[in-house]
Amino acid sequence: MPVIAITLLPGYGAETEARLVQRVALAARSVIAAPAAGTTVMVHHASTYQRDGRVVTAGGAARPVASALVRRFLDHMQARELTQAQQFLAPEFVMRFPGGATLHRLEELVQWAKTRYQRVAKVFDQFDECWTDQGAVVYCAGTLEGIWPDGSAFAGVRFIDRFVLVDGLIRQQDVWNDLAEARPAAA
Repeated sequence: MPVIAITLLPGYGAETEARLVQRVALAARSVIAAPAAGTTVMVHHASTYQRDGRVVTAGGAARPVASALVRRFLDHMQARELTQAQQFLAPEFVMRFPGGATLHRLEELVQWAKTRYQRVAKVFDQFDECWTDQGAVVYCAGTLEGIWPDGSAFAGVRFIDRFVLVDGLIRQQDVWNDLAEARPAAA
């Protein structure tokens, strides 16, 4: 069973340390077939250390919870608060939609969507995070509900969104959904 010790400099909050311990335990169990009850991860604290000729006395910044960041972005988008939503996006942001639409600006998305529906809202079932050397990948899944262009309602349309985050900003969003399959049934 794995026993893992982490040494941190001062400056990290209890919530950040708890996230670190949980993620290190999950990472260990993704490689070693150990039960959760048999995996121990602990944090030790150091007041200072020297590295590369420099004395360091404080830790770096904690990364935001990637799925919470994506959820806040999507909440702003659903409310059509584009100025607030824009703050979550990297300068090179790209979003891709079913049918091959590739957009770079939120205003483009709003214009593009006008022919697809009057209103849409996401009902979230789950958020999943994974991490790479470049940043986080967040998947969210659930269903869509809204109003078609003709004024009729729809609900229960499946979707999955994949977000790539780098340095706390959304760089890419890929969207998959069944709107095209649901629309003929609603017509």
